[in-house]
Amino acid sequence: MTSPHPSAQSSDLPVTSTVRRALEVALRGCDELLVEADFVRKLARSESTGQPLRIKLGLDPTAPDLHLGHTVVLNKMRQLQDLGHTVIFLIGDFTAMIGDPSGRNATRPPLTREQIEANARTYFEQASLVLDAAKTEIRYNSEWCDPLGARGMIQLASRYTLARMLERDDFTKRYKGGIPISVHELLYPLMQGYDSVALKSDLELGGTDQKFNLLVGRELQKEYGQEPQCILTMPLLEGLDGVEKMSKSKGNYVGITDSPTDMFGKLMSISDTLMWRYFELLSSLSLDQIGALKAACEAGRNPRDVKVQLAGEMTARFHGAAAAQTALEGFESRFSKGALPEDLEEVSVAGAPIGIGQLLREAGLVASGSEAMRNVEQGGVRIDGDKVSDKGLKLGAGTYVVQVGKRRAARVTVS
Repeated sequence: MTSPHPSAQSSDLPVTSTVRRALEVALRGCDELLVEADFVRKLARSESTGQPLRIKLGLDPTAPDLHLGHTVVLNKMRQLQDLGHTVIFLIGDFTAMIGDPSGRNATRPPLTREQIEANARTYFEQASLVLDAAKTEIRYNSEWCDPLGARGMIQLASRYTLARMLERDDFTKRYKGGIPISVHELLYPLMQGYDSVALKSDLELGGTDQKFNLLVGRELQKEYGQEPQCILTMPLLEGLDGVEKMSKSKGNYVGITDSPTDMFGKLMSISDTLMWRYFELLSSLSLDQIGALKAACEAGRNPRDVKVQLAGEMTARFHGAAAAQTALEGFESRFSKGALPEDLEEVSVAGAPIGIGQLLREAGLVASGSEAMRNVEQGGVRIDGDKVSDKGLKLGAGTYVVQVGKRRAARVTVS
């Protein structure tokens, strides 16, 4: 029999300027905060008692490297960490063996223990480029999931119904479409939710695709007599193409272990519109500072100069100021030699991976395939400032600054 979860007992605590500031930090760029009133009460109680909130982020080590899309939630964690709260970086070494079914229309084969351990080795090292490692609690969910055993797993499963599990959007679609759902996939939200019970989480962060799993955590905490966590979902960052979410499989990503040159160049390739999205979700600048930059562009400042600031900030964050300056100098050198026009037309082409000749034709930069090949042979074609010499070059999904000669150029998004 479970006891009722503790009442907030802080509804009458004052909402101070400190609490309002913390709420403002939490809400910046977020998609949803549930339940906001509960979170305000938790903040007020934390200020009153001096007991920091326990804020959890779980990542399954399904790949060895992180990209800027992953850092959207890490940035939010760092902002809350800087307010004095305890952040828990949870490596899902147990749940990774199940495989998160979020957004999937087919069962994903579980990873092996060897694959998981190899990936996990680099996760926190990379996350520490954003978080303050000295103040971060690192946990692995195998600590409490492995000891559950068969009996504990059955007891956990008894606390959630199949009907509620099938309310999940991707499960509903697969069930109605006759697409198989393996039983082990139903365990994933339960195990992620149980993490919140084990850690006594006050707030859990995740992408918008994680909302169902995060809500399961709230319900299980109630079942176990705990005060339910609040949840904060962050948007899924669009990749370089400005359309699909950032993903290595789509080739539209900026890896945080990319070289300074590649990182700087990739960020300079994004559209002027997408730049503001990156500023809001990735930059350490305040919203007022970002607003001032946007106003300056509306008043006539070249957006390219502001984009240089974004690319420099991100490159410096992961590689240091000196490397960022060197990347800027190299970028400027390549593009000044290529005489890049100030205003670039935005063009979209489909068919990735696409040959260089077809890309030039469909982008309207040449009239024919023969003209495209002739320009490549003569050294007149540049991609992101680098001269193209391979007539067989194929480009994957992503956004590229493509130049033919000194007068024709476009920002081309390949999908």
